Amino acid sequence: MRILLVGAGGVGTAITRIATRREFFDHMVVADYDISRAQAAVAALGPGETRFTAASVDASDTSAVAGLLLGHRCDVLLNATDPRFVMPLFEAALAGGAHYLDMAMSMSRPHPEHPYEQVGVKLGDEQFARDGDWRRAGRLALVGMGVEPGLSDVFARYAADELFDEIEEIGVRDGGNLTVDGYEFAPSFSIWTTIEECLNPPLVYERDRGWFTTEPFSEPEVFDFPEGIGPIECVNVEHEEVLLVPRWVDAGRVTFKYGLGEDFISRLKTLHELGLDGTRPVTVRTDRGPARVSPRDVVAAVLPDPAELGDRMHGKTCAGTWVKGVKDGRPREVYLYHVVDNQWSMREYGSQAVVWQTAVNPVAALELVAGGTWRGEGVLGPEAFPPRPFLDLLEEYGSPWGLREQEPAGVGSEA
Repeated sequence: MRILLVGAGGVGTAITRIATRREFFDHMVVADYDISRAQAAVAALGPGETRFTAASVDASDTSAVAGLLLGHRCDVLLNATDPRFVMPLFEAALAGGAHYLDMAMSMSRPHPEHPYEQVGVKLGDEQFARDGDWRRAGRLALVGMGVEPGLSDVFARYAADELFDEIEEIGVRDGGNLTVDGYEFAPSFSIWTTIEECLNPPLVYERDRGWFTTEPFSEPEVFDFPEGIGPIECVNVEHEEVLLVPRWVDAGRVTFKYGLGEDFISRLKTLHELGLDGTRPVTVRTDRGPARVSPRDVVAAVLPDPAELGDRMHGKTCAGTWVKGVKDGRPREVYLYHVVDNQWSMREYGSQAVVWQTAVNPVAALELVAGGTWRGEGVLGPEAFPPRPFLDLLEEYGSPWGLREQEPAGVGSEA
């Protein structure tokens, strides 16, 4: 397998550090708009690692990306950029005759009149609309294969296959106790993506109602996270699992809730009130004349790079899927989860916990695709594949997952 990795930021760099320890691929081209970032990611692997090459590419230029795929004879495009570039890269892979894998799906557009009640264009709609073209090409587009979405979806399929006879509700719950020395506000993941998913109308799925939206940060609940993280208030945000899970798993209700905290929510609301979450360029007067810039890009530019915060970070991050249903005629609730300690990920890989947790999953998925364990054609989510091989491989990567049986009140002991 020959891989084109587009994006050499925090997640992309973590992907190279994880992949260098695996033997399933022949070569990986690491491409970024800023070639110095791609070169740094490759150089950090050491002079003995010859399977990696740095390249420059504009992720928004479909023709250029397709040319890079063809020029390097790549079999698959791995997208490690933010959601703005999903569609040009998705189309480039199809044009270049390659398979495709991403960790975030094509962007949504709220309903123009009733954004907090009705769906508009949903996450991934543009990609699923091209399913027929991918099938006719005999190529696989594996979408939403990070940690959330990604591993969380694998957990949902595993629960349906092995743990439940009937599923009443699936709820992805994300939380952590990470702190960053020296900063009052330093997001551990891309602020561009965080703003997008947290300030858009959250989606909820119900079997009898289909998909609908609510107000941002709705339906707060306190969820007790494992391995010492503890209780955290979680709220609804927009996320791909709510769109993916119901396509392959029969569940009465599907939600995604994120443990943001009151301070983080307050800051996001302030950004929105000031218009600093906007993506349309505005004119800024500078001493060199007017410049056009997106307010959200300004926010991203002034905040610290999440990839460079690892040495200042402490604590753990937890991604997981809570499932409620019936097994053998009796009620059951479980929480399937994956915890990464920042001290461990920095010591072992030099990558902070959140980006490492995101990066390990697409690498493992590509290994399953390369070996023929996961195979398919068209636009497919993680739920479309057998979950057990992935979970076993995750443990082989040195990053085990957990299962906690929940008490009826929703707080249980680890199993």
